[in-house]
Amino acid sequence: MTTPIVFLVDNGSLRPQATIGLRCLAEGLAGRTGLRVEAVSLLHSHKIAADKLNGVPATIVKRRLRECLAAGHHEFVCLPLFLGPSLAIADYLPEVVDELSGEYPELKVRIASVLAGEDFDAPDPRLAQMLADQIRALRPSPSMKVALVDHGTPIIEVNRVRNAVARQLSSELDLPLVLPCSMERREGGAYAFNDPLLERLGSLEDFAGGRLILAMFFLLPGRHAGEGGDVAEICEGLIAEGTFEQIQNTPLLGEHPMLLEILEDRLREVIWRKI
Repeated sequence: MTTPIVFLVDNGSLRPQATIGLRCLAEGLAGRTGLRVEAVSLLHSHKIAADKLNGVPATIVKRRLRECLAAGHHEFVCLPLFLGPSLAIADYLPEVVDELSGEYPELKVRIASVLAGEDFDAPDPRLAQMLADQIRALRPSPSMKVALVDHGTPIIEVNRVRNAVARQLSSELDLPLVLPCSMERREGGAYAFNDPLLERLGSLEDFAGGRLILAMFFLLPGRHAGEGGDVAEICEGLIAEGTFEQIQNTPLLGEHPMLLEILEDRLREVIWRKI
């Protein structure tokens, strides 16, 4: 079997820091596996000016697949840099592959599992271990409050991953509760499973006040996470209104070395699997 080209795939962002972070992970994974690993986004990133990316323009999956096919490559692995089964991976990426397969019958693409793995109610425990490492580095006190925040999702399976990781993190830290919450959600009762929202933690009985450690269930910096992102802005508002005396955010998961270990496992699983 021909050795496939590996695309490390994120959703994509207009923030250069996200593409730079994705490239660092791709380089690290290539070094661990000896495979050709490329940083490729599903959407958005190709709009970033190349001069903000060290002169190397970003690319997206559909465009990069066409380029590789034109150069004679036919076998690929898409390795999702996604915590759970977001629509971008579950629906959009297969649609792109199906569209190109109609033009290039020789195209073979295998899509690896997301970081959580296949069981969304018992996700890979290393995700919680990574967050626990980052929280311990902040020197938590016994009276601390801990919340785990994600973006929020219209997909219940993604929410199940978040909630399960919060339970695992509670066990890792020997805490009675790690509160899962969302940065935002769509309107309507159909999406109430995302509640509570981060900005409304002050309305929860016995949770507001004192020091909060916020476990960031995000991978790369962008419009929502990282310096100057939406989560940081919400936290500033919570401090300003007196909901908490102090909020400390963990680093993003893309900064933890164990992430490469999980990615390598997902990659080896799909390469060993027959197409």
